[in-house]
Amino acid sequence: MESRLTGVEWDIRPLASEQADRVAAVLGLARLGQGDGFYLVAWDGDQPAGHAHLALTDPPELQDVEVLAQYRRRGVGSALTAAAEAEARKRGFDRLRVTVSVDNAAAQALYRTLGYRDAGVPPRRVLGTVMIRTGPLEVDDTLLTWDKRLAGSG
Repeated sequence: MESRLTGVEWDIRPLASEQADRVAAVLGLARLGQGDGFYLVAWDGDQPAGHAHLALTDPPELQDVEVLAQYRRRGVGSALTAAAEAEARKRGFDRLRVTVSVDNAAAQALYRTLGYRDAGVPPRRVLGTVMIRTGPLEVDDTLLTWDKRLAGSG
């Protein structure tokens, strides 16, 4: 899937197993092997620029969105989100959910611009140690749950 946002063409495709080590060297892939979804990777030529995990839950959830610093504010996050929305629609879902940190103003602005709104779920406090693929992660955050109705789903 290619995206033409901000005049740049991003090649976005599901992470292939033979690419995992190369992508993991520069991006976390914390949810790799989680079993409920897959990663979409944005490529700049043969270099990974960012990724997003699409959990195929009900409703599906956009997770672990990460864009390398040198690619931020160039449309990678928007393109990854659009690709995740297209994948969710293709699978018959009518909405996509995302959780965003109460302190992450940049992510909130991006998702608002893309049409995400409060899902009516109370903010969720996450405190303690979370085990991810790369090891334990200490977390102290409050997460907001937003979603978007997907046009043309069904």
